[in-house]
Amino acid sequence: MRRVATAVLPAVALAAALTATPAQAGGARPLGIENCTATACHFDVPPGTYDVTVRLGGETASGTSVTGETRRSLLPETAVPAGEHLTRGFTVNVRTPEGEPTGPDGTPGLDLTLGGSAPALAGIRVTPSRHARRIVLIGDSTVCDQPADPYSGWGQQLPQYLRRGLTVANYADSGESTVTYLADPRLWATVRPLVRPGDLVLIQLAHNDKTTDEATYRSNLETLVGGIRDQGGEPVLVTPIVRRWFNADGTLDNNTALLVNGLGVDLPAVVRSVVAAERVPLIDLTAKTKALVESLGPEGSKAIYLYNEKRDNTHTSVHGATVYAGLVRDALLALDLVPEGVVRVG
Repeated sequence: MRRVATAVLPAVALAAALTATPAQAGGARPLGIENCTATACHFDVPPGTYDVTVRLGGETASGTSVTGETRRSLLPETAVPAGEHLTRGFTVNVRTPEGEPTGPDGTPGLDLTLGGSAPALAGIRVTPSRHARRIVLIGDSTVCDQPADPYSGWGQQLPQYLRRGLTVANYADSGESTVTYLADPRLWATVRPLVRPGDLVLIQLAHNDKTTDEATYRSNLETLVGGIRDQGGEPVLVTPIVRRWFNADGTLDNNTALLVNGLGVDLPAVVRSVVAAERVPLIDLTAKTKALVESLGPEGSKAIYLYNEKRDNTHTSVHGATVYAGLVRDALLALDLVPEGVVRVG
């Protein structure tokens, strides 16, 4: 394996010292730091899966995070003492559209943004990933790659918890129910053929099934599970995150908060029933987020959602999505769906 580029430059000098010439796809050499400025990197690569290795640090103490494509968190802020360097790696999914499947195409190639308290990139290496495993996400606006602040889906924050060799392909889409996800040709009909043997496919659809009857909801989940299995993927059903809707006694409302729809269908209960019947793994995010939100209480839980910004008790802030992504990570480990070596836990 070729050594990561090691030209160590302070972050403030990178913009003047480096060119932003697009890297060309298909070349023999790894793509490197010549494609970066002080705050961003662009690599002219086709859709696919890429391993990225970054060398962080410099003459002064630094703190660097990396986001990519449509605001995906790929590497949490990493502190490096003055005069030292650390190497970190992650695997990123590049696709078109780069965010929500029904959204705009986005910018071609791979785009990375450097953030943190004092970003310092000393080197970077990008190569096609030959053996990475994928976590494919099917969901709604609480899961998707949200295009703009202050919104964030938990699927948008999940990549920062994964090391090189495991990546997230987020095909969640705002406003979708099980009915609309199956019906829209840009969604299920497009995503299903992309599922490969060995993929984990996490399904969280419920928030918008407000008028879906129980039989239809159950059948739709069974269709998704069966279609994923037919492709050789491993389906994982995820109960929906709760809404921040409290009773006077500080507990969550049994209907609105816990996703009982307008027809009286307890959607998380149906998910659990399908799990038992189809023998698929379950991430009970309803139970996990209920416990967390109730422990925080009406005031403390405001920061998880967008109550302060939008009076929104359904969609999560970047902070809240990061916390919920951590719950998903923990569940993946507890269920032995991913090995510990490819997951960041600290």
